[in-house]
Amino acid sequence: MEKYHPPIQKTSGNLVLSTKAKELDHHIAAASFSCVEIQAATRNFGKHNLIGEGLLGSVYRSEFPSGQVFAIKKLDSTSSYFKDEETLRRIISSISSLRHGNIVELCGFCVEKNQCFLVYPYFSTGTLHDHLHSSPEKTLSWNQRMKVSLGAARALEYLHEVASPVTVHRNFKSANILLDQEFNPFVSDTGLAALIPLSLERQISSQMLGSFGYSAPEYALAGIYTVKSDVYSFGVLMLELLTGREPLDSSRPRSKELSLVAWAVPKLNDLDTLASIVDPKLEGMYAAKALSRYAEIITQCVQAEAVDRPAMSEVVQSLAGLMQRAGTNKKTVSREMPLQQSPGRAPLRNSGNEVASTSSPSFEKSFEAQNLSDSIKFSM
Repeated sequence: MEKYHPPIQKTSGNLVLSTKAKELDHHIAAASFSCVEIQAATRNFGKHNLIGEGLLGSVYRSEFPSGQVFAIKKLDSTSSYFKDEETLRRIISSISSLRHGNIVELCGFCVEKNQCFLVYPYFSTGTLHDHLHSSPEKTLSWNQRMKVSLGAARALEYLHEVASPVTVHRNFKSANILLDQEFNPFVSDTGLAALIPLSLERQISSQMLGSFGYSAPEYALAGIYTVKSDVYSFGVLMLELLTGREPLDSSRPRSKELSLVAWAVPKLNDLDTLASIVDPKLEGMYAAKALSRYAEIITQCVQAEAVDRPAMSEVVQSLAGLMQRAGTNKKTVSREMPLQQSPGRAPLRNSGNEVASTSSPSFEKSFEAQNLSDSIKFSM
């Protein structure tokens, strides 16, 4: 994907900006566009240019006179921040400061006539959700799913532990992860949580009871959202990558399969049952050790109590360590392999006597305690 280098910032069309607005725009690390330019680039927001819709508004494919193609998010003006333009510009400034290799960076913006537009790079390859659920020909390999997991984890680690101030995503899901042609993940909608109307947030979260969907229990039931709620959503995403199933799927014939977390998490503790829930599109092409360790990370991330979930830096360390132990072993696991669970507190065991305790408080310690001689090959 070609990186966009914004032109010198300019005043939005013929709009006369206040001194304060000009000062705030000076601190926004993105190009300023006029409403006329935005309308022309999207062909007046024509339906054929519409590529997505979400909580905050609609997204349009746009092409500027230079020939560069972008995605423009037309924000819903119902947010109370639209009544305070200075606050809105501060939020945009904060969004523009988020810079990371796995985050979709803000390229431009337009705040004019009670309207707000955000300009982002355009990804022709679509979202992770598209690849997992929409097109059979877009099946992701196990190695590609690992690559997506690590990249997305690094994006959240940056938001939670590097960015200042700390940024909580609050809308982390597969539809908000874009992929380039090499399957590098880019997390979108970062920094936009402040613009979501509170009434809309509660209405949506109240429809997801407990651990349904991506919503953490404390958020769905009490409206409490912290960085650990993002960690829970990340665990659901990993489960989605593992199983190929939607986090909330009303089309499932049995009610107990409606919630992916409720259906799948009890099966993560034993490789016999674990193998039975892996996405059949993978056709058994994954390593036994990688599968058990991946399941352990999921289990930790979707703990019911927020305090029991790891920090994203721990998750990144675990996923990176898993991939760094790459070797030449191509052994795969299938339902026919003699994988048995030993008695005790839900350990993960395979036929090579490798055990990964799902109750371990530290990912790294549990990884080091395992037999590392049976390495895994990842072709990234």
